[in-house]
Amino acid sequence: MRIVSINDCPAMLEDAVQWFSARWHIPAEAYRDSMTEGLRADAGIPKWYLAMEGDRIAGGCGIIANDFHDRPDLTPNLCALWVEEEFRCRGIAGELLARAVSEVCRMGYEKLYLVTDHTSFYERYGWTFLTMVNGDDGRPARLYEIRCGRV
Repeated sequence: MRIVSINDCPAMLEDAVQWFSARWHIPAEAYRDSMTEGLRADAGIPKWYLAMEGDRIAGGCGIIANDFHDRPDLTPNLCALWVEEEFRCRGIAGELLARAVSEVCRMGYEKLYLVTDHTSFYERYGWTFLTMVNGDDGRPARLYEIRCGRV
């Protein structure tokens, strides 16, 4: 398994767009716009990553400014973490999380945030619950953070 950045493999952009859209049921155009924006030479965020098992996408995640919550001051955000069921329990989520944290730290951020309904998964990887936020759908969600140097 290897983690690849869309920035390093722009030819994978359309496959990544379709894969994320199918997993999260968000229009492909939203992913395409974000990934294309991330390909600009001066772009810091967004960034998108794929975990590849041979030529198959086993998992992926992104780093965006705000993952559709009411706290724009808590940025950047991890988003769309997904590992295909057949590849779960093999450390792929941990590898994706570590890569995302490493990337935001390299860019000079002190923290990375994420919104989730999970109550124990991310703690295993060093994330801590920070606060409740409201999603763009008005529903409350848990917001976690991780500080650079924790992974």
